[in-house]
Parts: sequence; structure tokens; C-alpha cells
Amino acid sequence: MTTTAGSGSCPSTASSPSAGRPPVCLAVAAAAGESQEMARPRLVLFGDSITEQSFRPGGWGAALADTYSRKADVVVRGYGGYNTRWALFLLHQIFPLVGMPPPLATTVFFGANDAALLGRTSERQHVPVAEYKENLRKIINHLKDCSKSMVIMLITPPPVDEDGRERYARSLYGEEARKLPERTNEMAGVYAGQCIELAREMNIYCIDIWSKMQETAGWQKLYLSDGLHLTPEGNAVVHMEVVQTLRNVGLKAEDMPYDFPHHSRIDGSCPEKAFQ
Repeated sequence: MTTTAGSGSCPSTASSPSAGRPPVCLAVAAAAGESQEMARPRLVLFGDSITEQSFRPGGWGAALADTYSRKADVVVRGYGGYNTRWALFLLHQIFPLVGMPPPLATTVFFGANDAALLGRTSERQHVPVAEYKENLRKIINHLKDCSKSMVIMLITPPPVDEDGRERYARSLYGEEARKLPERTNEMAGVYAGQCIELAREMNIYCIDIWSKMQETAGWQKLYLSDGLHLTPEGNAVVHMEVVQTLRNVGLKAEDMPYDFPHHSRIDGSCPEKAFQ
């Protein structure tokens, strides 16, 4: 599969989807006639358990909320065990076409469950790779229907440490643990490749976590806690890549306005002036 050396993102900055048009800014949605009723823009994280767990201590979602503190609300919509087939049932509830301003940006982070192998203990979650790609396409098309200016970021499934998965299964089930891996790194890479390919076809951003993590020696134990889910160090990689992608499209936290005045702008003797 093709990777973007040193960045973990696909497309690269040089050939980013925003090339040839102005970077995204907070005024874009307003200029497009979209509602700006909410006090803060929203960054929505949509995915499986790796997203659901992202607000745990050391999680990438919690770090993102800290990065954009008082600038944007980071909203977690992660569903442990879900694949892209099941995620389609959630789209209209999480991303309604009317009645709510659309997110400023959305991450779509599925594939770890879709890539579960047939004939193994997690086959109920398996989605054929061609369907996985088409399900992602449906999710992206729905998000584009919600907003023409929304920044959409696909994130590939992470790599799989098969030894780590086996050790984790034995810690839970002992001698009753499965004899064959329910996921392999090779298969996760196949799904990651389709995620990257779709991002190129649809001209949106893709963070290639599968490749990025494997650039580091000892990634198996450094980045993965049970062979699949992320350690604090693994979460830090995802956070870094998401923030860099947002910065590349003009959503630098330091350049975004506070929702309400910074305390240094408030006159103690006449505070109301700062809120006019």
C-alpha cells in the first residue's frame, strides 16, 4: 500500500484537498449561509471503541478537547464493537440534515472491527473490504450533504499486534482462549489501503495511522495496549496527526476566537464592556 513518508497523512500537505482554494476558517460556514447559532463550533469524533475510549486519561479525544479549549467543543460519538455497516444506522441521528448546525470538522475512524476475520471468534463484526469502502463512501456523502464546508478526516484502522492480542485473550480466558487470531495486521493493512484509496477518490483527508505507527521500532507494545486498542503513546500519535490535519486547513487553535472574552480584556470596574 502507498504511504506518505513521515507524515502519516494521505493526501500529503503538498497535494492536500484544500489546494487551490482558501483554507477553512470560522467564517466559511457563515459565508455559505449556514447557521451559526451555537456558541462554539463542534469537532465530532465518529468511530468505534478507539474513538469511544478517546476521552479516557491519556486519550486522543481528551487531548484534542484541551488543544481546542474555549475554541471548539469536541464531541465524542464512539461506539465500541461497531463496524461501518452498523454505523450507517446512526448517521441521521448524529448528523441530522436539518435542525442543528453541522460540525466544523469530523473524524471518521472505523475499520478495526470490519477487518475481523471470518471463521474466527469476532466474525460477527466482519464486513467484506469492498463493502467497508462503500460504507465509508456513504458516510462521507452524508457528511457532505450536511455541510459543504465541513472538514472530513478519515482515519485508517490501526495496526494489529497479533502477539498482543493472543496475550490479551489468554489473560481473559486462559486455556479456553482462541487458538487462531481473530485479527491480523496484514488484513488491517488491506482495509487501511481501501480507506486511503477512498479518501483520494473523494478528495478528503486521510490519516494513515496503520503506516504511521509502524514507522517506530517496537510499535507493537509502545502504541497498543492489548494488540488493538491504544496506549497513551498511541493516543498521542492520533492526537498529533488530527491536530496537524486541522492546522493544514486553517483550523489552528491559536488563531480561532475564544467563545467569550479572555479575562485580560475584562475591566474590573466596568466588566459589561467586554461582553458588548
